[in-house]
Parts: sequence; C-alpha cells; structure tokens
Amino acid sequence: MYSLPKTTLYISLLLAALGLQAEPSPPENSALFAKQMADISPRHSQTAVIALDLASNQLIYSHQPDTLLIPASTQKVLTAVTAMATLGPEFRYVTELWSDAPIRHGHIAGSVYLRFNGDPTLTQADLKGIFASLVKQGITRIEGHLYLIGDKQEQLQAPGWVWDDLGICFAAPVSSYIINQNCVYGQFIPSSATQTARVKLRAASYGVKVSSDAVFDQQANRDFCQLDLVRLGQNQYHLRGCYPGSEAIPLAIAVSDPEKFAKDTLSAMLKGEVTVAGKVQIGEHIPQKAKLIASHSSAPLPELLTTMLLKSDNLIADSLFKQVGKTYYRTQGSFTHGAAAMKHILTDLGVDLSSANIVDGSGLSRYNLLNARQLADVLSLMHRDTRFSGLIASLPQAGVSGTLKYRQGYTKPPLKNLIFAKTGSMQGVANLAGFMRLPQQQDILFVVLENGMAPEPNKPNKPAFSADFLTTLLREIPPAQVNTASQTDAKTMKLSH
Repeated sequence: MYSLPKTTLYISLLLAALGLQAEPSPPENSALFAKQMADISPRHSQTAVIALDLASNQLIYSHQPDTLLIPASTQKVLTAVTAMATLGPEFRYVTELWSDAPIRHGHIAGSVYLRFNGDPTLTQADLKGIFASLVKQGITRIEGHLYLIGDKQEQLQAPGWVWDDLGICFAAPVSSYIINQNCVYGQFIPSSATQTARVKLRAASYGVKVSSDAVFDQQANRDFCQLDLVRLGQNQYHLRGCYPGSEAIPLAIAVSDPEKFAKDTLSAMLKGEVTVAGKVQIGEHIPQKAKLIASHSSAPLPELLTTMLLKSDNLIADSLFKQVGKTYYRTQGSFTHGAAAMKHILTDLGVDLSSANIVDGSGLSRYNLLNARQLADVLSLMHRDTRFSGLIASLPQAGVSGTLKYRQGYTKPPLKNLIFAKTGSMQGVANLAGFMRLPQQQDILFVVLENGMAPEPNKPNKPAFSADFLTTLLREIPPAQVNTASQTDAKTMKLSH
C-alpha cells in the first residue's frame, strides 16, 4: 500500500536539501532525493508547485504557492466552475428569429429579426436550420428586411492578447455575432510554371478576402523565411513573406469584423433558402410587438464545458466568461464585467483571489496572474462540491483524451491514464493543474506552474517539468501499484467525487 507519510517525508527531505520551505525532517536518504530533484528542476524558469492528498487533506509538496504567474489555459478551470455556479447545468445559448408582421399565404408581410446571443458553437448549418423551420411552417417569403441584432460596441479581444495571435483562429474575436467560430479556412498554394503562389479560401468564407505577395522558398535557401498575415480591417488580409517548402499549407484565419461576417454570410446563405425581398441589415433592437417564430439552441452547459476543457477551446471559454458577466450584472457582456463577476463568485465560494489579476476566461491574456494556491483551491471545489464534481471527468486524461492525449511525457506509463488535468501552454509557459488518480480512491490534487521558459530548438520533444515532477512523485509509490494502475483500462479510471 502507498504510505502518504513516507512520501511526505521524502518530499520534505528533497525540499530541505534544495533550500526550499518545508517541514524539518531527518536527513535519511536526503542526498539521493536532492539529486533527483536537482536533475529535474528547471535552471532558468520560475516554478510554483502544490501537491495535496485529498483523502487526508495533507499537503505533500509546496513550493512558492503564493507566487503569481501567468496561468495560460489553466485559467479555464476557473471559468468552468464560475460558469456552472452562475449559469447552471440547464443553460443553453439560444439564437432567435422574430417577426413583427402577420403571416399571410406563406409570406411574412414585414421584416424579421435574427437575435445573435454569442453562441460560440453556432454554425452556418444551424442558421440554415432556423430558416428551414420556416419552410416547414409554410413560410417561403419575407416581404421586408432581415435585421441582425447583437450587442453594440463590443470588446472583441481582452487586454493582453498577443497582437501576433489576433489573425489566428484560436484568438478569434469574441462577439455576440459568431458563425463557424468566426474562422475561415483555406490554402496557400505554391507557384507552378504557369501560376504564381496564391491563397484559396473555402466557399463558406463570405466577404473575407486575402491578397498575397508571399512566395514559397522551395529550396529552403533563405536565412530568414516566414509568413506574415497583415490584418487590414473589414475582413481583408494580406499575406506576405515566404514559406520554406513546396507543398500547399492550410490556413485558418480569424475574421476581424464578426458583424460584417454575419451580414455577408446571411446575405449569401439566404439565396438558397427563404426569399427575402428586402436586405440583410444590422438592426438596433427587436420591436416589442414582435413574436418568436423560430430558434436554435446550443448544447447544454456541461457539454460546452467538456469541449472547452478537453480541446482548450478559447472561444467557448471567453464567450461563457462574458455571459457570466452579463448574467451577474444584468447588462451587456464584456471582459470587464466577466472579470469582476468571476472574482465575486469565486470569492463567495471561498477562493481568495485578492492578489489575482483576472482579465479573460481563456487564459490567452498575458495580463492574467494566478498563484498555485488559488488554482488548487478551485480544483478542491471541483472535487468536494457536487455542483462541480462532474467537471473532473471532462478534464483531459493522460494518453487518452484532449490536450493530454499526445502530450510528451504523458502517453506512456507511469503517467498514462493516471493524470486528469488542464494544460496551460503558450510561449514561455507550460502549466498543468488537476488530479492524479491512484488505487484505493486516493486522489492527489496538484498544480505545476512554469513560466519564463526559453525555446529549446535542440530539444523539441523534451517532456515538461510537470511530467518530470509527477513521475518523481510516483517513484515513491510501490512499483506494483503504479504498474497496476497504468495498465487499467482508461474507461475504468474514474476520479472519486
């Protein structure tokens, strides 16, 4: 059986040997364990770590737990708990179509109003479904205009988002107007004997234009060769620079103007659906006399949170973050309102965020600051509060699902199957926060934050410090138990709640 006190003793010896804060312990075997820690401790980056046995509520390891660091996508753990506490498991985004006129002989004798509510999963197919439902009601023509209704003067990006990321789909603008994740796809196609290099967008890229004078460096002769996407506004872009290679490469481009993208998409889409005699326009409000005639609902909140946590979906995270602010303050959603609401809600749940800086829900902002203790407190809430315990099963599982399925250091024993955790990665940041599941229902909560990492081009597949730390911790458990756990079918590895 795994003996927690023995592990605690060993870790204390390691910390003492490294000059870190820990309880005094006898020096037995301290040199051996000090060497193990010295071998894995990063030389140039800053780390903060907490490991806690949840069965006994006994601290196993603590290093710089109050040091504020950039959380990256571990921020989504806070977003998941806050959204569940505020919106509830029955919450769904609803996109609604309203009419202000009577229906006569299959015609709407007036205008209709399509209300966008910031559904991060809304697709063009969902919108087609809304208008297809009109056909099922016998409605084939709208005599007036189609007005698109959304929030005005929105915060589309949070402070601290990296400028270089804004044209990339993982940093798509967060708006009440969202279609196809506010992302368009295409290819950068190399030149041939008769044609220069060009950009080709997919058919659904309505109103988006990409010019290019970029080239392929097919022989890789240039010392410096990289592509640069210039955002020109109004969903127009210019691709410049060069790409080392000779094969076409995929492009995924975030729209810069969600409102225009929605207008262009609906204008093109309705040509094959219900006839609209008027125009597609941006509207101000829905008339009081209007009646709901069709709608589309997203998946319920638990499903949205599962996708957010497994895939580290930034758009879902920040859409929910703004929705929390909207619900909490009963006003238009914004990053500012979301941040204030998150602090209030988690503080009421017992998490001390007085020293934290909360900017967004995704972790994209480099202005976010959390410490390991705050993340551990939120994870502890997930483990002990039945409102949030279902979120644990939505965390990526090492070697099995989500962002941990192929993560270096987690695809093989001893960590495979045992770790359920949220990753947090961006340039210079490699974090992990979650749970280690051991036999006999012994759950270990851990947070490993590492900031200030320099790129190591000669070691592209080197496991992160978090993998080394968790592997070192597991060495204190008898090998038979580790092997048994690692070989257990992934479907049976469930965390205790």
